[in-house]
Amino acid sequence: MDMNEKPPAGPGPPDYSLAVLYCVCGILLIAIFLFDLAIPAGIAVGVLYVTVVLVSLWLPHRPATLAFATVSSVLILAALLFKPPAEDIWKTAFNRGISLFAVWVIALLGLMRKRMEEQRNTMLLEREKALREVKILSGLLPICASCKRIKDETGTWTQIEGYIKKHSEAEFTHGICPECAERLYPDIFKKIVK
Repeated sequence: MDMNEKPPAGPGPPDYSLAVLYCVCGILLIAIFLFDLAIPAGIAVGVLYVTVVLVSLWLPHRPATLAFATVSSVLILAALLFKPPAEDIWKTAFNRGISLFAVWVIALLGLMRKRMEEQRNTMLLEREKALREVKILSGLLPICASCKRIKDETGTWTQIEGYIKKHSEAEFTHGICPECAERLYPDIFKKIVK
């Protein structure tokens, strides 16, 4: 990729600014944490932090998604410190574990998908650039059976070399094949073969 070219756009709405997305993620973190504090400890409210991770995937920087997943994990565990102890600790631990698992699976899968989309966009840009640089001859070319001139789009008969040079990037160099050399220059050909 050229240094002056812009990198391929990532997924997400192009009209949102980065500041708005960071604010949305921050507000969601606070709202989910407060909601988690208001709900009994045995309920898996921590799974809602997946929403923060999904929104953070719209940000162009991968470390931002990892940071929001880490903060979400800390808040999932920190909520336990501010809640009264639950009767069944195993339920609370299991639900918090499910929440942590969900947050990190979504974060890692989202980042992998984002990376694959960026690679795909880069390959598409390279392909488009290569296609712009390549001229390909295709279709049927009307050619004279005797002199081998080609009839172009305007109906003009031109030498095959001129037609191919005009419609492709090919250059020509001339030589003579052994059959033509023997037919056109039999005396010289016999001396060369001896």
